[in-house]
This record gives sequence, structure tokens and C-alpha cells, in this order.
Amino acid sequence: MCRLFGLSSSPVRTHATFWLLDAPDSLRAQSHRDPDGTGLGFFAPDGTPEVHKAPIAAYEDRAFAEESRQVESSTFLAHIRYASTGGLDTRNTHPFEQDGRLCAHNGVIEGLDVLDRHLGADRALVRGDTDSERFFALVTRETAAHGGDVSAGLVAAARWTAENLPLYALNIILVTPGELWALRYPDTHELHVLQRPAGGHQGSRHLDHTGRHGRMRVRSADLGDRAAVVVASEPMDENPHWRLMEPGELLHVDRRLHTTSRLALPDPPAHPLTLADLRPTAAASQRPG
Repeated sequence: MCRLFGLSSSPVRTHATFWLLDAPDSLRAQSHRDPDGTGLGFFAPDGTPEVHKAPIAAYEDRAFAEESRQVESSTFLAHIRYASTGGLDTRNTHPFEQDGRLCAHNGVIEGLDVLDRHLGADRALVRGDTDSERFFALVTRETAAHGGDVSAGLVAAARWTAENLPLYALNIILVTPGELWALRYPDTHELHVLQRPAGGHQGSRHLDHTGRHGRMRVRSADLGDRAAVVVASEPMDENPHWRLMEPGELLHVDRRLHTTSRLALPDPPAHPLTLADLRPTAAASQRPG
């Protein structure tokens, strides 16, 4: 299953060292595990988005996945991909960038021919083959139609998708230089949020998060004395204040680290998919690791 991770320390820029890891000891073991791609997105001081990503297939070496990067940003977005739609190619690896925003997705959307027709000329925003980037293009269009309101654009795009396309899951994290949005829909996959005070719940520790199996690890000494909001596919440390987002919940973290949430999609998808409905590769990508 793909893994999502988002962090905001806005308005403060934070140094964070990320490892995006697939650490088996043999190619034989690696052939049975993700990632099919690893990606990290963040923003330069002038707000320019920067994305470092690469496809990692089972037959390739571990150089990218074992690499650590010391980067600084007020928002970060990381993704580990288990491919469901689109080949193992950098252009299909999350996060994606459009209009200065970054987005990553965990889930499966089908009916892409219908989505392509609905996008029309905005299909040109899509550089790869994934359902995720197509959905992001719809968010980008709806955000523009709503005067730049990302919350409204994200909800409008998700609502149209839920009403018109076969849908298995639509977990989304979207970031700008100072803001973060997360959507969990429906209840297929988990998405957790942690409103972390400076020093964590013990008040004296820097951030040191590790996902299950060590696939994703994040450290930041800066967050020993600075607050942050973290969103992830799974709780990544022992902090007791991780909260599972509700199905249909939209979370927004603003430029002052103020967090709001609301039930934006209360109704289930009109055309829900089960694992049995998915192609074998898509079904494999959605099973918990």
C-alpha cells in the first residue's frame, strides 16, 4: 500500500532529514515489497516547489531509497508508491506539482476515460498516466473556478469523483509553501493526524518518526522547540495523540499552524469498488503492507 506523509511547521521553516526507505537485504525479498517509487516535495524560501523523486523497481538498486536529504521548508510532502495505475516511471511518481502546489494520493480511481473527457483541455496538466495526477488536475481546475480556494476546489473535485467514477479510495495530501490539506475518503484506508506541540507530548524531544517496517523515517531537531502538524498513513511514533481522521473529513492547516477540520463528504461513493473489483495489480497495491 502507498504511504503518505505530510508535515507543516508554518510559518517557521524547519530542517528535516528524510529517509524514504525500502531496506530488504536481498533482491528476492525486494521483489515482493514496495516501493515502486519514492518522492519528497518541499519549497524553497521564495516558494518555488522542489520535488525529488525516482521510480524504484524490484530489479533496481537501493541508492535512492537509502539516500537521506537535509532540506528546509515550512511544509513537506513525502510518498512511497506501490503502483496501481501507470508504469514505473518518474513522471508517474508522487508528489505531483501543478500551479505551485504539490499533491500525493493513496487509492484507486477508475473510469479514467470519463475523467479525461470531463477534464477536457485541462487534461494537458497531466504529464503521466496515473489516476492520481488526473484527479489533481481536476482539483487544480476546481480551485481556479472557486477563486483560488483550495478547500473548495478539493471538495468539489472529490465530490464529482465520488458521484461519477468507480472509486476504491481517495486519500489525499496537498501542500503549498505555507498550508496543508488532507482528505480521507471513504473509510477504506486510514489517515492519521498529529497536532504536535514543541518537544512532542513529553515537551523535550525533537521529532523522530518512523513508519512501520522502517520504510519512511523523518527526523527534525528543530521541532524540539517548535510546533508542527503531521499527517500520515499510519501513526509513526508512540505519541498518544495521533488521531484517525473520519471518513470524508477534510483537514486544513493554515499559514499560522491553525488547524480546522470538517466532514466535507458525508455520503459514500456512488460507485464503490472492493478489492475483488480491482485488477490484480491494483488490488495488490491497496492491501496493507
